[in-house]
Amino acid sequence: MTDFDVRTIPTTIHGRYVVRQGPPERLLVGFHGYGETADVHMAQLQQIPGIERWTAVAVQALHPFYLNRTGAIVASWMTSLDRELAIEDNRAYVRAIVDRFPPPRQLVFLGFSQGVAMAYRAATGSSAAGVVALGGDVPPELFDGTPSLPPVLIGRGRSEDWYTAEKLEKDFKLLSAVTSVSTCVYDGGHEWTEAFRSAAGEFLSRLADSSIS
Repeated sequence: MTDFDVRTIPTTIHGRYVVRQGPPERLLVGFHGYGETADVHMAQLQQIPGIERWTAVAVQALHPFYLNRTGAIVASWMTSLDRELAIEDNRAYVRAIVDRFPPPRQLVFLGFSQGVAMAYRAATGSSAAGVVALGGDVPPELFDGTPSLPPVLIGRGRSEDWYTAEKLEKDFKLLSAVTSVSTCVYDGGHEWTEAFRSAAGEFLSRLADSSIS
């Protein structure tokens, strides 16, 4: 028994995102992993072959914290506390960022690690042309229904400890029922590699070329 109750209230905070300006008709929106920043994520996006054909946006999670050993400021997308509210806050945050750009002919969401769930959530039911997911799984709420998703590219390292082969198989089965799915299984772990960047570049190039034809 307690003598208090827990309440929540909506509020406004400022989010941070990094932009590499490119052609306005193509917008790539990326989400970093746990304990990273938008700047770190942008550095990876800039190494994708053909990225110059896109305006790239790296979104920083709304929950910053200090790394204990270094004192560096990094961020996390959410925890299990008030999870449903956090999901809605994050979705609204992403929509507000996308709305700051001219309506693109093609919109793609890309996530790494913890940011993968954000990419799937942002794309579900949207006008997105694609999702790129590296080292992260489909968020559990998408298994509760039939998600409406564009084509997906999934990346996984063979020595990956967290995003296991079993998780990839589970995601592939779910996604294949609603959209086209391609995979890039590369030598490496929970990380960006040249092999994955190449696969992501080819995926984006196909989308860009399809908008021209």
